Amino acid sequence: MNRRPTLLAALTLTAAAALTLSACGSDDSSKSKDNDKIAGADAGGASTASPTESAPQAAGRPKIKLPSDLTMSFEGGKTGDAVTDAVLADNAERMRAVNAAITGTDPKAEALNFYNTGRALEAAAVWVDKFKKANLGITGTIRYYDRTVTLDGSKAASVVFCADESRGYAKDLKTNKSKVTTPSDEDFILYNTRLEKNSDGVWQTTRIVSTAGAKQCLK
Repeated sequence: MNRRPTLLAALTLTAAAALTLSACGSDDSSKSKDNDKIAGADAGGASTASPTESAPQAAGRPKIKLPSDLTMSFEGGKTGDAVTDAVLADNAERMRAVNAAITGTDPKAEALNFYNTGRALEAAAVWVDKFKKANLGITGTIRYYDRTVTLDGSKAASVVFCADESRGYAKDLKTNKSKVTTPSDEDFILYNTRLEKNSDGVWQTTRIVSTAGAKQCLK
């Protein structure tokens, strides 16, 4: 499985609204032509694969489950700084939450609403709805890497990271078959996200911007 679907080739969507695979809904326009993107991830250190279920969460946090045919791997996540690690953890859970909503393992989108707010939540909801209307899911492997956190005071942060979507693709839920195209540089996405810490201590994503084919992600 080494091809990423350009969902436009698989769906009856408008030519100006081609979809790519990553799961987060960009709320800005700095993405490649004919691509709507969406994102999520971790930072520094070794790569770890995300299991089908998230690790036990603190009280009040939703447990996220992914289908067995979808793997999301996040490089790093343990920097030694408690605040930075918390930002990275919630950023990764945000990305997993969007895919859980798309694949149907979180039909009520509880995690999606828990880890998103503002423009990011609006964009994610639109993204999930596009998949549902097209009767598509997601399968394969998506890798997140080069994750960098910049803190802005004690309650805000930005996370910039790359995603390799070359082995992840959309799946037709009627036929259970993957939608694939020839891999290209467009499979490597740069994400720029803003997170804010809410009153419950959760780092919610408030904004997300993505750029397909970013040179710094081509590795």
